[in-house]
Amino acid sequence: MAAKPQTSAPARPSPTDSSPPPPVTPVKKSGAALLQDVLIEQGVEVVFGYPGGAILPTFDALYGTPLKFILTRHEQGAGHMADGYSRATGKVGTTIVTSGPGATNLTTALGTAYMDSIPMVAITGQVATAAIGNDAFQEADVVGVTRPVTKHNVLVKDVKDLPRVLREAYYIARTGRPGPVLVDLPKDVQVQQAELGSATEMNLPGYRPRIKGNPRQIRLAADAINAAERPVLYVGGGVISADASAELRTLARKGNIPVTTTLLGMGALDEVGDADLALHMLGMHGSAYANYAVQASDLLIAVGARFDDRVTGNLQTFAPHARIIHIDVDPSSISKNVDVDVPVVGDAKAVLIEMLPHIEHRDRTAWFQQINGWKKQYPFTFNQREGTILPQYVIEQISRITEGQAIITTGVGQHQMWAAQFYRWRHPRQMITSGGLGTMGYGFPAAVGAAMGRPDKTVIDIDGDGSFLMTCNELATVAQYNIPVKVVILNNHFQGMVRQWQELFYQRRYMATTMTNPSFARVAEAFGCTGIDVKDPKEVPDAIRRMLSQPGPVVVDFHVAAEENVYPMVAVGKSLHEMEMGGMA
Repeated sequence: MAAKPQTSAPARPSPTDSSPPPPVTPVKKSGAALLQDVLIEQGVEVVFGYPGGAILPTFDALYGTPLKFILTRHEQGAGHMADGYSRATGKVGTTIVTSGPGATNLTTALGTAYMDSIPMVAITGQVATAAIGNDAFQEADVVGVTRPVTKHNVLVKDVKDLPRVLREAYYIARTGRPGPVLVDLPKDVQVQQAELGSATEMNLPGYRPRIKGNPRQIRLAADAINAAERPVLYVGGGVISADASAELRTLARKGNIPVTTTLLGMGALDEVGDADLALHMLGMHGSAYANYAVQASDLLIAVGARFDDRVTGNLQTFAPHARIIHIDVDPSSISKNVDVDVPVVGDAKAVLIEMLPHIEHRDRTAWFQQINGWKKQYPFTFNQREGTILPQYVIEQISRITEGQAIITTGVGQHQMWAAQFYRWRHPRQMITSGGLGTMGYGFPAAVGAAMGRPDKTVIDIDGDGSFLMTCNELATVAQYNIPVKVVILNNHFQGMVRQWQELFYQRRYMATTMTNPSFARVAEAFGCTGIDVKDPKEVPDAIRRMLSQPGPVVVDFHVAAEENVYPMVAVGKSLHEMEMGGMA
């Protein structure tokens, strides 16, 4: 019998062997490659932007990247797309553009995001560090220019700082009161070599956002709610940002409290499922019943709202009988515009979770009887005219046909207010619009970003002719990538809201508000999209269904009544209860 072959065990180091392990050579990468690594580490899925000389090393590193890059047709569009992506998903939007005009073109989008507390990171190319301050080609003081419209911005001068600065940018953008952060990146820093470093490396000693509210203040707020006879929940975009809609709905139902929302707070309450609690939007063009309820309330519970002037009307007469609770993550917002009785600084979700066990149910029969009387007397309505398409009717049909399930973006103007009034909002992150800055041209690129973030949802941009013309060049973008955004243009050949003010306050002197428009359907077709033209009100429902059935991008041009006005309307300087009702009353 043959002997088995002998096998030797692997050599083991002697316990007395003190020789060090072989050195590990640190892996160094270019700044541009490190940037890509951090973006992936931070969970970035899609980037919107536009290349140029000062950012070319970064774009070269992005060649073949797993990141999805969307080439826009203007840097402002890239910023609004990142913003819309963020609002639709709750994630941090990302944009990369070049130096000089590339960065300055981004400032409107940064200002829009800053005013509405939207988390996004903008990475801008910059001339080489040695050339900074020498008026080099396409140089601009981007940090100086964008300081007023960003939550934080920084110029990176050493590649070793880049990974840390980028991680800090994403952390700052999404925590506390969210907002845009800009990282300005010189061309030489993009090509210098450094190590990636720890994924947790940050250096923010003075930045400590407060999440949990003070337990005593939370209990005081709960006691005030339980004692109130005529409470109103006044809900802003902070509830959406904090993903606190479920807690807000539980509070409203458990406490039996009517809810009014700001433009950015829409969808925090299901206006169909909780119709008995829904007061809809308040303020300048809010519902009459919301405004009357606020003015008659004995307790106003502001959650994630900032008492904007378009909401409050005349501050001296705002909610004159009410004690005020203000829940907000930003301590600087507390008592900034309106003195409050019970301040609670903290994240809306965390605060509401702590508050809910202390809330008692109250019937408040007399209060709801009064509110229901206002609802019956002053509903959102319009007077349909034979042969004329009314913009309110178009939006009402979109809401009905989509069953309130679409994501809606808007530009700014009359169409924005009609969308807020006549679409029935059911879900958070469903209404995407420019609130604080009031940015015309926002709706279309924001819809592109929303569609990239939520490919499972129908995304419709309800736009005005004036707003759409400001960024319609992004039709080339949706055609190139076949992004199935649906655009509804309420085309009245006017800058509608400005014209309404000229009619009411300037004796119909329509200076610089009349628009000579192209055929938007033919423009869409020229870009490679589907275009539909609608002039007959009988064709409106079928046109909407046709739009929704098309697989790619579609533009529908609805020719609507030229001088239709938005009502109710609280004129500047008036109190919320001093509304112009137009034909609604």
